[in-house]
Amino acid sequence: MPGVLAKARLLVAALWAGSLWAVGYLVAPTLFATLPDRVLAGSIAGSMFHSMAMLSLGCALAMVLLLWRATPGWTPQRRRTVLALIAAMALCTVASHFGLQPMMAELKAAAGPGGVMESAAKSRFGMLHGISSVIYLVQSVLAGWLVVKQT
Repeated sequence: MPGVLAKARLLVAALWAGSLWAVGYLVAPTLFATLPDRVLAGSIAGSMFHSMAMLSLGCALAMVLLLWRATPGWTPQRRRTVLALIAAMALCTVASHFGLQPMMAELKAAAGPGGVMESAAKSRFGMLHGISSVIYLVQSVLAGWLVVKQT
């Protein structure tokens, strides 16, 4: 059974990392590059990032459970390192999705039909978006490290 759980742990880590990379660095940029309406592209991307946040929280929970049950041969230090990676990635999700995203959504709602990039809140939105992008990049790097630590 531990062999199956170890493989499940690797699959969850790969799912988490791969979905982060696909949504953030392939799908979202493609939406903005191909759709003529940037407001629509942003709306679709926002919906995808919401789904990604929920998937991230689910993967974090699954990884903690698998770390607890499927690492009998690991040293305590290795377990702590992987737990710290999982916690840091989950914290990135919480900070971005539940901290920054509501502020960005409020700016979008107040901007009206022209979109936030045509409003007075453009610079504040840009700053929040930039911070969110840096957090996403950090989470993406941590995800690669998480996958590597599974082997």
